[in-house]
Amino acid sequence: ILFGAFLVRSGAGDFIIALARALAGKMVGGPGLVAVFGSGLMGSVSGSSVANTVSTGVITIPLMTRVGFPAKFAAAVEAAASTGGQLMPPVMGAGVFIMASYTQISYLDIIAYALLPACLYFLSVGFYVRVEAKKQGIVCDQSHADSVFTVVRQGWYSLLPLCVLVALLIYGFTPTYAAGLSIIAVIVASWLGPRPMTIKAIFDALSQGANNMATTAMLLIAIGLIVNVVAMTGIGNVFSLMVSQWAGDSLFITIVLIAIASLILGMGLPVTASYIVLATLAAPAIYILMAENQLLTLLMQGQLPEAARSIFMLLAPEHIVLLQDSMSLAQAKMLLVQVPDEYKHQLIELALAPESLTMLLLSAHMIIFWLSQDSNVTPPVCLTAFAAAAIAKTPPMATGFKAWKIAKALYIIPLLFAYTGLLTGDLIEMLTVFVFATLALYAMVGFVEGYLEAKLTLLTRILSGGCCLLMLWPHSMIELRYLAAVIFIGIFYLSRRQDQQAKLAY
Repeated sequence: ILFGAFLVRSGAGDFIIALARALAGKMVGGPGLVAVFGSGLMGSVSGSSVANTVSTGVITIPLMTRVGFPAKFAAAVEAAASTGGQLMPPVMGAGVFIMASYTQISYLDIIAYALLPACLYFLSVGFYVRVEAKKQGIVCDQSHADSVFTVVRQGWYSLLPLCVLVALLIYGFTPTYAAGLSIIAVIVASWLGPRPMTIKAIFDALSQGANNMATTAMLLIAIGLIVNVVAMTGIGNVFSLMVSQWAGDSLFITIVLIAIASLILGMGLPVTASYIVLATLAAPAIYILMAENQLLTLLMQGQLPEAARSIFMLLAPEHIVLLQDSMSLAQAKMLLVQVPDEYKHQLIELALAPESLTMLLLSAHMIIFWLSQDSNVTPPVCLTAFAAAAIAKTPPMATGFKAWKIAKALYIIPLLFAYTGLLTGDLIEMLTVFVFATLALYAMVGFVEGYLEAKLTLLTRILSGGCCLLMLWPHSMIELRYLAAVIFIGIFYLSRRQDQQAKLAY
């Protein structure tokens, strides 16, 4: 928190906006993409979605409306992009530090695994911006914008504190120690630019950081009391069992129930507090269900380790012959039902490697961490959207619904955590899921908006939605995913050709 306050006070925010304009200013929907890039970069160090909206929105929202974007859309894009700032490494708000404490997974590992999903989210917001720019016929004249090389050459010193932070974390220092030295790096780096931090600026940053830390500290103390009460009374276990019973052992329904709970909690609690409560109550349920899915896969393939088979020898010796070979899903479920709940933890630990269990735990917490962000953009209480609406002077609730639509990836990407190898797979699998998910999210935007480069016909719109489902569906054969990707790319180029023909005719 203090590191972010120093970065903002040192003028690094101006460099971030300038860099975003240089990177995205000349693309289709340039000012909108500036909001996406700028909010992502600013959120990666600030960790507060509302502060991100206020600091970048005063620049990006007027910039978007000036070139022709509707004011409500401009405010919604800023709100959705600023919400994603808490998902972008390296800071990711206070929640990621709590996640590291809960899971005992290093902070550096968490931010490394969080990078690809965060990029997916911002790409999905960028797709909405591009489609809206095409619909409105917005052409951006950025001929006078500085190049990336010029911006970096003029403000390279603003990147030094981030490099120091990442380098110290990689070297093995604790996040607290790394952040402390990085604050010193912020002050030193500012002396290399035209606006060196004075004593007054340093004390202003300390004051702002202290205020933010005091608020967060009081929040964590209050939530800590709730968490301890939940742990001591067993409410957490009861809640997990209730969710499992209501969901009928369905991981998808469990995630839907937790999404609803996170939205309700988010109406009265800040995002970090909502994550803490849900992580305490619901993470065990998601973790167990994901582990059971992997157990079912091992049973179906006949690859259950010998140590885990001993559990079935004790509890269901009449079915032990099934473990000698592959089996159907129904048989695997029948076997798993024979194991009482008090033995399931032991079975999971014997059947799955420690590395797999660690990644499943991370996936469970990341699902909750992402879902806890939805209160920022989901009516009726969506503070980030309300802050953006105040800047754009648009109806707050209508802006909230528009932001909710643009931020749909907040609900889709957690499903990828649960059902694909986006977090748990090797590098090739992670990149494969990333590429298909990117195309699927673009296809989803085409289906929802009925527009890509040009207006889609009813047939191509339905095909776009079908391609999205096939590329996201975890049980689709890889050949079907490739086919869906080829079809969607064909739809995209067909709409692009129509757009070019319309321009020539005009």
